[in-house]
Amino acid sequence: MDIKAVLAELIGTFTLVFIGAGAGALAATSGGGIVAVAFAHGLALMVIVYSWGSVSGAHVNPAVTFGIAVSGRMEWPKAIAYWVAQFLGAAIAAYLLKWLLETVLPTSDLGSTIGSLTKQDGAALKVVVLEGILTFFLVIAVFASGVHGRNGNMAGIAIGLVLTMDILFGGALTGASMNPARTFGPALATNDLTYLWMYIVGPLAGGAVAGLLYDKYFLPTELKPPVEAAGGKRRR
Repeated sequence: MDIKAVLAELIGTFTLVFIGAGAGALAATSGGGIVAVAFAHGLALMVIVYSWGSVSGAHVNPAVTFGIAVSGRMEWPKAIAYWVAQFLGAAIAAYLLKWLLETVLPTSDLGSTIGSLTKQDGAALKVVVLEGILTFFLVIAVFASGVHGRNGNMAGIAIGLVLTMDILFGGALTGASMNPARTFGPALATNDLTYLWMYIVGPLAGGAVAGLLYDKYFLPTELKPPVEAAGGKRRR
C-alpha cells in the first residue's frame, strides 16, 4: 500500500471539508452566502490538486475514486484505502469544526450539505439525480484534466472552477456535495445520518457514468489502460 498517497488523501479531504464546511457554517454570519461557499470549495480544491495531485491524484472524493476504479485505472484495494482515508479526513475536519465553533455558533449545522430538496418530503430521487449530474460534471473535469492531461498546469484551476460552478447552481437545492465524504463528516458530527444515503448513491452513480463514458469515448487510444490515474503516473 502506498502510505504517502493514502495520507495525502486524508489531508486533502480534511482540507476540503474544513474549509468548505467551515465556510458553509459561517455563511449566514459572514454575509458571503452561496458565492462565498462556492469559491471556498473551489479554491480549496484547486490548492489540494496542486499540493497533492502528484502524490495521490488528489481525488479527495469517494465518487472520483469510484469513477477512476470502475474505468480500470486503479486497483480496488487501493481505492478502498483511499475511501477509508477520505471518510476519516472528513470526520476529523467536521469534529474539529464543531469544537472550534461550539461557542460561536452553538446551533450550527457545521456546513452540512442540505438544501431545499433534501428537506422536502418525497424529493429524495431529485436529490439523487441532481447530485449525480453535478458529480458527472466534476468527474468529467477530473478525467479531462487529470487523466487525459488536456489542461496541463491549469488542471487545478479547471477542476476547482467546476466545483465552484456546481455549488453556485446546486448549493441551495441539495448543498451540492458531489462527495460522500464531504456529506459524511458534518452529518456524523451533528448526529444526523438520515439523508447520507442520497449523497452516496447520487455521486457514486454520476462518477461511474462519467468515468466509463470518458474512458470509452473520449480518451485517446494511446492513453487506454493500463494507465495509473492515481499518483500522477502513466504507463503505456
